[in-house]
Amino acid sequence: MKHRIVVLGAGYAGAYVAGNLARRLSPADTEITVVNAEPDFVERLRLHQLATGQKLGALQLADAFAGTGIQLRLARVTAVDPGRRVVTVADSDGGGELGYDTLVYALGSRGDNSGLPGAAEYAFDISSRPSALRLRERLNSLGERGDVVIIGDGLTGIETAAEIAESRPDLSVTLIARGTLGARLSTGARDHLRRTFDRLGVRVLEHTTAESVEAERVLCADGAVLAADATVWTAGFAVDPIAAEAGLEVTDNGRIVVDRTMRSVSHPEVYAVGDAAYAVADNGRPLPMSCASAGDTGRQAIVAIIGRLTGREVRPTKLLYYGNHISLGRRDGIVQMVDDEGVAKPKYTGGRTAARVKSGIVRMSLWATAHPTFGLPKRKHRVTAVHAASTTKARV
Repeated sequence: MKHRIVVLGAGYAGAYVAGNLARRLSPADTEITVVNAEPDFVERLRLHQLATGQKLGALQLADAFAGTGIQLRLARVTAVDPGRRVVTVADSDGGGELGYDTLVYALGSRGDNSGLPGAAEYAFDISSRPSALRLRERLNSLGERGDVVIIGDGLTGIETAAEIAESRPDLSVTLIARGTLGARLSTGARDHLRRTFDRLGVRVLEHTTAESVEAERVLCADGAVLAADATVWTAGFAVDPIAAEAGLEVTDNGRIVVDRTMRSVSHPEVYAVGDAAYAVADNGRPLPMSCASAGDTGRQAIVAIIGRLTGREVRPTKLLYYGNHISLGRRDGIVQMVDDEGVAKPKYTGGRTAARVKSGIVRMSLWATAHPTFGLPKRKHRVTAVHAASTTKARV
């Protein structure tokens, strides 16, 4: 029987891994199934644009996987049972179980506002397309002089504030920053960010903590009360608890602990990539949740899975975080590289050049997802006899 590879999630990491495995492994020995809740690929890097009413072209996963032999299962993952090696899914037909021999866990992350009273009821986030669309609907309903409050000064918060302020100059946009705005950027990049926010009219409250969210206002720990026709939460992300509930070894925030090859340290038939993986980079620091980390962890998982299934040496690939590419609206941005310790280098690139770099990265990521087998060797590797036989598990 064929060796069954099941990939959970078709975001930047999952789609990349699935396409590459399909290209490099012989279909005579393997079958690859991708489980994803939506029929198209979600450009998470552009969800702040979607929230402001910009149109994003939808890449259908069925089109991306056409001709690869990948089976696409449109369903939501509800549980993983590593003891039986099955995944439980739910769909319009009631769902069922999928058996696997190798599992690639790429379910990503979502917004986490559970620690802030009122945020779940009244705040919007842009960690998924449905939530970004809800924010867009809310922004469209606001007339002139509406108030938007963004909680969180990470990259997502910065990009969202700039995008809303540029696309809706009639709105008043306030960003709540727990510390100094752009604290992890170089001095020059921080100054550039402040100038851009001044130009766009973004008000920044530094060293401020949101204490609770209400229907039309945000209450801060220092007693400040901010009018808010729309509150956007960008201050935290979390992974789905499915891995922890399955008994996989995870961190305190639920990320799967993996070895240098992206293999679960507790369940060797499971690999984790992207935001769901807790992977230590070559500099000894954990890789952050990011699109770049999705590519690095995915590349290592591909090499490891193919190596182990075909009896080849599993070689390490680079696991490094090079820096941040920040969009500040459509015509401005910041490219900030970091050193081996993750500290911002003194030099940065800003303005239209940085905006073009970020736009190019986004287009390249989408193109690579749409063409998962481009440039790869045509020769497909055969699975060795020791891995060829599948275990007799339930499948749907």
